[in-house]
Amino acid sequence: MANTSFRRGIHPPESKMTSDLPIRQILPKLGAVMVYPMIQHIGVPCEPIVEIGDEVCAGQKIAESTHGLSSVIHSSVSGIVKDIRITLSPRGVRCKGIFIENDDKYTEHPSIQPNADYKAKNRDELITIIREAGIVGLGGAGFPAHIKLNPPPDKKIDTIFINAAECEPYLTTDHRVLLEETEKILMGLDILLHMFPEAGAIIAIEDNKPDAVEKFNKLNKNERVTVMTLVTKYPQGAERQVVYACTGKEVPSGGLPLDVGCLVHNVDTVIAIQQAVVNGMPLMRKVITVTGEAASNPGNYEVRLGMTFSDLLEASGGGFTSEPYKIVVGGPMMGVAQYTLDIPVIKISSALLLLTKEEALKPPSENCFRCGKCVDHCPMGLVPLDLNYYADKGDGKRFLKFNGLDCIWCACCSYICPAHRNLAQSIYIMRQEILDSR
Repeated sequence: MANTSFRRGIHPPESKMTSDLPIRQILPKLGAVMVYPMIQHIGVPCEPIVEIGDEVCAGQKIAESTHGLSSVIHSSVSGIVKDIRITLSPRGVRCKGIFIENDDKYTEHPSIQPNADYKAKNRDELITIIREAGIVGLGGAGFPAHIKLNPPPDKKIDTIFINAAECEPYLTTDHRVLLEETEKILMGLDILLHMFPEAGAIIAIEDNKPDAVEKFNKLNKNERVTVMTLVTKYPQGAERQVVYACTGKEVPSGGLPLDVGCLVHNVDTVIAIQQAVVNGMPLMRKVITVTGEAASNPGNYEVRLGMTFSDLLEASGGGFTSEPYKIVVGGPMMGVAQYTLDIPVIKISSALLLLTKEEALKPPSENCFRCGKCVDHCPMGLVPLDLNYYADKGDGKRFLKFNGLDCIWCACCSYICPAHRNLAQSIYIMRQEILDSR
């Protein structure tokens, strides 16, 4: 099948310097304090269900919410609850957090048990397992997986996507997972197809990963599954864009992929589903790319959730080639700049970028001269220069009128702007203010 893509978008330098580096497992050291913020997903924050002084096991549930739009949190180590207090999330949000001292034993909770044949379970039973495992979208969105897998009865799902585009520059974890965990991905996809027996599936991979495309074409034996090669372009991995690129279907304004019969899951999310359903393992780990010209030991690392980035650098033998000019958690387009490395890896963490001044320096902003480049490249067909104006003026009514909530915060507009204006940032802030007020 021919390569395919979506309308507009940009072509930033890929900078995927770690794509050939296999995943290394990194465990926290004895006595390391693991930090679990109560906000690691879209929706309502969790509340602790443990107390200071409690002994906990790896895989034990430590926080939950009674609200439907939430996702439980588990300890990734065994040890002692040392504190429960306000902490800083990598997303820049201050929230309640649980602090657990690692005892280096990794004693697993008795609830972690392999499951019987998943094909003997119905969708509701599998959704319960996925919910109790605390699985969210691991591509960065953090939407609770059990909710996505339970669409309203009037929404018929005909296509399940494994989103393996990984279009953000620098990030290479999905690429490595595709190559190293292929069988788990295919089994996870088989679980999803069992849950939706009338659906087919598409594994969508950008054409800058030919080795992954070749491996999946070789190992995939399921006639309901198609491997599709997509043109390398940003933001190819956004769910609306991947749906359009593969099917030609357009998700309506204000809608979701399920409105056009599609479910989109990140490739690592599918592995988490496989681990939960087959092995009874809750979400306790994340694969992180550490990279950038200021990183002395770049690579891809599988780490326990709650491990701080400073501990990750120490345990991996890494450090700085020079003092980083900017530290970013996530990709350079949608990540969040940090002022400290003493923040934890959470469910939606994807990378730690240690950038030099040459990599990260942004020229001063100038006045907009209405060149229209932000309009030409916006993958959502918006007019960022006008949305930026309404955001700066606090004009929520006009912001909504011109579909500001459809912004996916890909930052194409800021990247392409010759005046170096902070278009995406202002639109994002206005968008969040409107959503928070509802």
